[in-house]
Amino acid sequence: MDILVKDFHPVNMLKVEEHPTPRAKYPVIDMHTHWGPILLGQNYASLYETGQVIEKLKKYNITKVLNPDRLWGEGLEKMRKKLEGYEDFVMTLPSVDYARMDDPDFPEYVDRTYKMYKEQGVKAIKLWKDMTLMLRDKNGKFVRLDDERYDPLFACAGKYGLPVLIHVGDPHALFTPIDGSNEYYFILKDHTEWSYLGEEYFTFDQHMEMQENVIARHPETTFVVAHIGSCGENLAIVDAMMEKYPNMYIDIAARLSEIGRQPYTARKFFLKYPDRIMFGTDYEADYDPEIFYPPYFRFLETFDEYFDYMGAPHDKDYGVWKIYGIGLPDDILENIYNRTAKKVFSL
Repeated sequence: MDILVKDFHPVNMLKVEEHPTPRAKYPVIDMHTHWGPILLGQNYASLYETGQVIEKLKKYNITKVLNPDRLWGEGLEKMRKKLEGYEDFVMTLPSVDYARMDDPDFPEYVDRTYKMYKEQGVKAIKLWKDMTLMLRDKNGKFVRLDDERYDPLFACAGKYGLPVLIHVGDPHALFTPIDGSNEYYFILKDHTEWSYLGEEYFTFDQHMEMQENVIARHPETTFVVAHIGSCGENLAIVDAMMEKYPNMYIDIAARLSEIGRQPYTARKFFLKYPDRIMFGTDYEADYDPEIFYPPYFRFLETFDEYFDYMGAPHDKDYGVWKIYGIGLPDDILENIYNRTAKKVFSL
């Protein structure tokens, strides 16, 4: 009997020990969550009640979250109003309007804005992937991350001691053809706008090159490169950069699918960089934390085999496979869960 691939949902017959991990062993700072429009849309304020979400998160030993939502000006003030009264739990990391990169006064604008943020007690700056994947300059061209016009964004961050949380590119598969050989085929066929294949786009390798150039050019600036340093599917590339650049840190947000399918390599990597990796998830404030968080805890704390890395409704977001735990020692767990974030963001 023939069936379509979309109708293939095999029941796992594997029987091994299981250690569900509904709550983190140590207090958690999730330094990569979203409470605003970048992922939730412009009507985000109507999608959740701030206090209720926070109370739910606390049940999982989440003690603080950072909200890097690429906001400035009126948008930032709206976001702050939504989170008013809960700033000790949800800390927003603002941004600047880098679409103004061609304006003659862009360097002064960035410096002035960063200085204001520092005086307000802001802990870091968020820069998003739109810098190279979406925005175009006055000539209609995409802009390289290492273009000198973007330079003030990084130089001023070092000047004012503001770490930069930066999202560069996207998984490698999003830069390859949407066909039967693409491991993200099932999500890309429904979201073709996530594909960055084409002559007008920079390649994945170019994004890695640009990322390294920027980090190397600004040794005085602390970079937290989101999503496993932009390259969770090839930790050797990330390892090489972290070896060379002590100002580079990473988070694990939204890449559990990548690191969880390479448990031996991932565990070795985590043990090598116990104070340079931070806990992040890409959690959105309207998600169900009961579904979202336990797979992260299970991956970090146990040696469980072949389990789902995400439950419905998020199980089709990435690759169609299962993951394995890496059973980290307690001291490294504490670093990843909270100590490194406290150090980097001066919490």
